[in-house]
Amino acid sequence: MDIAQLRCFLAVAEELHFGRAAERLHMTASPVSRIVKDLERELGAELFVRSTRQVTLTADGERLLPYARRVLQAQDDLLAAFGQARPLLVDLNSPGLVTGRLVLERARRLAPELELMARYESGLTGAAAELLAGRLDASFGRFAGLPPALRAGLGHQPVRYEPMAVVLPEDHPLAPLPQVPLAALAGETVYAGAGNPRTPEWTDLGHRLFEGRGIAVAPPLPLAIGDEEFQRIMDKTRNPILAVVSFPAMASTVVRPLVDPVPLSPVSLVWRKGLVHPAFDALRRAAAQVAAENGWLHRPAEAWLPASDAAVMSVH
Repeated sequence: MDIAQLRCFLAVAEELHFGRAAERLHMTASPVSRIVKDLERELGAELFVRSTRQVTLTADGERLLPYARRVLQAQDDLLAAFGQARPLLVDLNSPGLVTGRLVLERARRLAPELELMARYESGLTGAAAELLAGRLDASFGRFAGLPPALRAGLGHQPVRYEPMAVVLPEDHPLAPLPQVPLAALAGETVYAGAGNPRTPEWTDLGHRLFEGRGIAVAPPLPLAIGDEEFQRIMDKTRNPILAVVSFPAMASTVVRPLVDPVPLSPVSLVWRKGLVHPAFDALRRAAAQVAAENGWLHRPAEAWLPASDAAVMSVH
């Protein structure tokens, strides 16, 4: 008997609805139903009466319920005992970015008795190595932009399609516009992180967006560590910067959303496969709640997104 079978059974027994149980388990209804049927075959007992209108526990289901709760509580107690030794380490990429910070804040409210600590690894490619080595537990970023060899060891949960933007010097000719059409950037050289070994997934997204639009990706620059050094380098080049709409403000610059079409930066919560930590479920629940409340996974039909990213974001 698998612990996962008991977790599915308990979720259905408490919700009395396969769809709601699946949402609680971050699954779809079909696998939950299949797992429960496998458990019924192993036990040689029918646990639920299913109809088109309702789900109810059978006598055998009622008999199993207290045992399942005791087993799962014992597992939770064991995990909590080991989890108390260290916090869940969550990479937010950069201090000023909003998506991961809001998810982490919600997770801390969902599990106030547990410790979740922020880290700042700059980009998902850089964070992926730390995740796989066990030095980091979770991160946020463009999962489709990782090499297949890295993706194979990681799980992900879509969180947001964040509209992209451009950061301009405040005296740039396009700065007075409230929104910048992509076509208006033709002839510009835009910085998209080239040369930063921790963010090649972002540079790749820039190349895909600018291809065929007459927009060049700025060549690699010296790797700037820290906000002050980054701004100093940008002040010297005066190149526009490819960013997201929540990009933190810098002195003497403006952030303008890109339109016609609206390009989207796909953001997933990413973790090492097999991760076991008492705070991990709270982090996943927080990601799902914050995404739903803010409509982050709504993708307008007229928006731009690489087909490879759309495929990865729809299967998780």
